[in-house]
Amino acid sequence: QVQLVESGGGLVQPGGSLRLSCAASGSISSINDMGWYRQAPGKQRDLVATIASGGSSRYADSVKGRFTISRDNAKNTVYLQMNSLKPEDTAVYYCNAEIRRILSYTKRVYWGQGTQVTVSS
Repeated sequence: QVQLVESGGGLVQPGGSLRLSCAASGSISSINDMGWYRQAPGKQRDLVATIASGGSSRYADSVKGRFTISRDNAKNTVYLQMNSLKPEDTAVYYCNAEIRRILSYTKRVYWGQGTQVTVSS
């Protein structure tokens, strides 16, 4: 069994910062790409940023220069540092990871339960 658990969400004023964390646990053999997505009320879930196991990353245009994704492979954890937050960043943030389980030949994508980020004065 594999679990992804997010933490770090909350309420922050415009211009503020938050750091999200997402730790994968369970019977994990290897993790490929890890990423963050977000879903605002009434909207679809959109990509925020992804990072490969080797460290290469990509970002949605709306967060470039403000958000930074990183990972600690030893801890099976991905982070999202969010700076200069705007009200339009308000959403539920989900992490995901492409994981191969121990004794499995295939990979699948797992999702966390989501963490709320609210940017408001």
